Amino acid sequence: MDKQAIFKRVAQVEEQIGELYKELGGLKSEIVHLMEENTRLTLENDQLRKLQQEVSGENAAAFSDEAGQTTLHQSIGNHHLMNLYDEGFHICNVHYGRMRTDGNCLFCIAFLDKTKED
Repeated sequence: MDKQAIFKRVAQVEEQIGELYKELGGLKSEIVHLMEENTRLTLENDQLRKLQQEVSGENAAAFSDEAGQTTLHQSIGNHHLMNLYDEGFHICNVHYGRMRTDGNCLFCIAFLDKTKED
């Protein structure tokens, strides 16, 4: 190999190293982002677990008899259904689980009214 070919080959290797260095930098920043997100989600999970334990403790104390437990489960279920409806999902037996695209659903509203009466 002559000197010119060796010089070109060294330049190519140097360019490849530069590209790898850029890619490594990108991966490093992505890892940092994922670690930050993981930490945030871990803290959020811990807070939610504490809140759940507090609510469970309060609910267990408030509804110690069997009839109270049934009422508690029904009210929690109704609350979850209302949240689903507010998030844009059908809760009626006709379209349950589908996204609501046409505004309010009369079947869902009737079902919510029925659960409020119970």
